[in-house]
Amino acid sequence: MEAADPGPVQIVVLALIQGVAEFLPVSSSAHLILPAAVSDWPDQGLAFDVAVHCGTLLAALVYFRRELAGFAGSGMALLTRGARDDNVALMARIAVATLPIVVAGALFKGAVEAHLRTTTVIGATTLVFGIALWWADGRRAQGRTEAGGLPSYWQALLVGAAQALALVPGTSRAGITIAAALALGFARTAALRFSFLLAIPAIGGAALLTGLEAGGSAAATPWSGLALGFALAAASAFACIAAFMRFVERVGMAPFAIYRILLGAALLLFF
Repeated sequence: MEAADPGPVQIVVLALIQGVAEFLPVSSSAHLILPAAVSDWPDQGLAFDVAVHCGTLLAALVYFRRELAGFAGSGMALLTRGARDDNVALMARIAVATLPIVVAGALFKGAVEAHLRTTTVIGATTLVFGIALWWADGRRAQGRTEAGGLPSYWQALLVGAAQALALVPGTSRAGITIAAALALGFARTAALRFSFLLAIPAIGGAALLTGLEAGGSAAATPWSGLALGFALAAASAFACIAAFMRFVERVGMAPFAIYRILLGAALLLFF
């Protein structure tokens, strides 16, 4: 489908879906199927995808601004004095956890886009990984890595390997990394924090690659629409991170897992 100028309703809906679903363990690709299936909306174009990804990236940068400032200070101390602290150790683990998706993206991104962007695949992965999330959350009593704790390199690598599976539509980057962290013994808050920090390089890389794919092609969405999409994605993503951190600590992952199971079943049965 050729990209065409999307209307304001499409811009608002897609930006809010991207902003909310990027950090909830519910799969943005599964939710983006639904508007397309029940409407005749045109393809919004790559420029819009870049705009909303940059919006969600900004939300993560603002929410974790204190952690990122600590990373910057510790990074400078490492370069100038060779000093190492917990911030340096956490940055190293985030780097290790990011490697699998970089390698998997380089090797399999084309094949995934060509063969796996189907309703059947998205419905199945939404359902299966919803069950996995529910199971992993049931292991929370074994949590060893608390909110301020530091995962091991082995844990970081395994969470990163799980993140690479998110290349398959319907998996949910947030959902699979949180489920993997919980299964490895992270406490809920620690799992969310590591998943969200890991999202920063992942979202930034995705936005960069999409921007390179867009190249110099004309944007299907006018600049005002891109700005609106960016702002809505950023605001909704920031609100989502803040609310999700509070909600999950009290309630857990079961509501999101149940929702995923029902959504996956609906996609398989009706679309």
